[in-house]
Amino acid sequence: MAGMASLVGALADIGAVAANAHRKLSTTRDPRVGCVNAQTKSRHAPNITRTMVATQNILLASLPRKTLSTIQRGLTPVALEFGQILHEPGSPLWEVYFPDACLVSLLTEVAGHPPLEVGMVGREGAVGISLALGVSVSPVRALVQGAGPALRMSRARFLSALRTQPSFQRAVFKYAHVLMEQVTQTAICNRFHVVEARLARWLLMTRDRMGTAEFRMTHEFLSHMLGVRREGVTEAAAMFQRKRLIEYARGKIKILDHRGLEAASCTCYRRSPVGLEATSPLRTPRH
Repeated sequence: MAGMASLVGALADIGAVAANAHRKLSTTRDPRVGCVNAQTKSRHAPNITRTMVATQNILLASLPRKTLSTIQRGLTPVALEFGQILHEPGSPLWEVYFPDACLVSLLTEVAGHPPLEVGMVGREGAVGISLALGVSVSPVRALVQGAGPALRMSRARFLSALRTQPSFQRAVFKYAHVLMEQVTQTAICNRFHVVEARLARWLLMTRDRMGTAEFRMTHEFLSHMLGVRREGVTEAAAMFQRKRLIEYARGKIKILDHRGLEAASCTCYRRSPVGLEATSPLRTPRH
C-alpha cells in the first residue's frame, strides 16, 4: 500500500499548497501544440459546438456566468473511450479533463499486484487537478472506466484561468479538497470494511458521478478497483442480485434499489461528499 500512502501524504498538504499556488503557477507552453496527442486519442464529441459549450460538469456549472463564458473559450469537447489512459504516473500533465457524463479511475501501482483504485472523478470535478497545486506530473494513472463526453483544457489555458479568474481558482481548490477527502476515505474503507459494503459504496459513487444507474463493468475490473479477489466480487454481486438491489448481465450493471444499496454500503459512502453540488448531492437520482 506504499503507493496509496504516498498519494494520501501528498494530498495532505493541500491546504498550504493551495494558499500559495496562485503565486507559483507556471506559464510553460505545451511543446506539443499543433501535434496530435498519441496517448489520449480523444475524439471530438458530436453535437457540441465550440461557440456554446453545454456541460453537466458540476465544477464548471458552479462558476459565475461571466467566468464560465471566459474560460469556455479554452474548452474542447471530446469523447473519452472505455479503457483510455489519460495520464500515467510520472508523466507530464499537458491537459485537464472535466468529465461531463463519464468516469475516470485514479489508480496507484503496487509492486507485485494489479493497480489499485484510490479515487474516481466524474461530473463533480476534473482530472489533472495537481496542476493547480504546482505539480506538473501525474501521481496516478487516470483510466477511463465509463465512456462519455468531457471537456478538455490545455495546461497553458488552465494555468492562465487560475491566475486571471478568482472564482475558477476557488472552485478548483475546493474540488482538490473534496478529492483529498475521497482518497483518504477510500484508504480507510479498503483497510477496514468488508467487500460487500465496499462494492455497494463503489457502485453508488459511480452512479453519482456518471448521473446514471446503468454502467458497463466486469467482475475482473471491479476486483482490481477494490483490491480483492474476483471470486469475492462475484459473490458480493450475486448477493446483491438475489436481494434485487442490482441487475448484472453481459458486463453491464443496473442499480434497481437505490435505498437498499445505500443501506448495504459502509459509512464511508455517507461521509463522502459528491462534490460541489452540496445542496443536492445526487443521492437519489430520478429515473
